[in-house]
Amino acid sequence: MDDRTGGPEEPPSDIAEAIQQAWARERPHTPVASIGVITRIWRIGKLLDEDRRETMLRLGMDSATLDLLSTLRRAGPPYRLPPGELARRSLVSAGAISQRVARSEREGLVRRLRSPDDGRGVLVELTEAGHAEIERTVDDLLRHEEDLISALSQEQRDQLSGLLRILLGSLAGDRESRAKPA
Repeated sequence: MDDRTGGPEEPPSDIAEAIQQAWARERPHTPVASIGVITRIWRIGKLLDEDRRETMLRLGMDSATLDLLSTLRRAGPPYRLPPGELARRSLVSAGAISQRVARSEREGLVRRLRSPDDGRGVLVELTEAGHAEIERTVDDLLRHEEDLISALSQEQRDQLSGLLRILLGSLAGDRESRAKPA
């Protein structure tokens, strides 16, 4: 029984619903609908982050190296890009890319080449070892991630992907507009 209403209380289906119901009860005039979305996304993010860490340990690769090798592999033959383009596509700073390249170069996964265009620029290229490593890793990782979303039908996946694209675009746009001086 709910002590405040005297009626039976429906058990919440998950923590987000429990939080939303509690705030609605405690502050009936406060908008709480966002909790059903934000709290679930936040919780999913935490679960996926934990899973990614465990999966990457199992695969013997760190996320930064995966990101670098994946970006080069997705570029297509000859699997090379300038560091600035790597940073842009990876959504990290030039300094972060420099560190990733240096580490992966020491491991024989990438090599730096002089740009044939101007002789001063540098290109980062996937080595045969790096290519083999990303092929092995991405297959295992994407099969695993496919299992993670197997509770959703293809139609549900497409719908969720579209909704998340809209929300992400809105949030990224809001953040960019707040960062620009008026």
